[in-house]
Amino acid sequence: MSTTATSTKQPFGFVAEFESATDLYHAAEKVRDAGFKRWDVHTPFPVHGMDHAMGMRKSWLSGVVLGGGLTGFLTALVLQFFTQVNLYPTVVQGKPTNLNTVPAFFPVTFELTILFSAFATLFGLLIFLFLPRWNHPLFESGLFKKFSDDGFLLVIESKDPKFRAEKTREFLESIGAKAIELVEG
Repeated sequence: MSTTATSTKQPFGFVAEFESATDLYHAAEKVRDAGFKRWDVHTPFPVHGMDHAMGMRKSWLSGVVLGGGLTGFLTALVLQFFTQVNLYPTVVQGKPTNLNTVPAFFPVTFELTILFSAFATLFGLLIFLFLPRWNHPLFESGLFKKFSDDGFLLVIESKDPKFRAEKTREFLESIGAKAIELVEG
């Protein structure tokens, strides 16, 4: 009596390899036009205009950084102004202890603005990208190992509403993928 092992893992998606950056660029346009939403490209170097080919909008990260920067700016001004003008008025070299002393607060204000912007960037990415993630289904793909060296890859996730295993594979073949791999996750 023989038994065969069956995989209980769900498919993560398809990894498709393309010949060049130009082929990947045009494939990205076709995937975008086909209406896929959960997909990405991986290349060994930045490809100019790829974000446009993918139909990506402006990043949300700039808003998070702006919020962090404004928080740092206001925190610095409030802390310095409150302590130097209201709580412990200190007259230094005959300068007044009022709103006219704000230029003296610029260095600390600048530094806290940068510091809080950096923290907002770090923690925003950790939260929104679910980092740190120690393992990803793509790490098990043979094709994915090539992306940092000489591979031009397009990944369509199975969570995409338009994903149908056979139709998606046929679609990737029709747009010029030279190798396609189903990744389980």
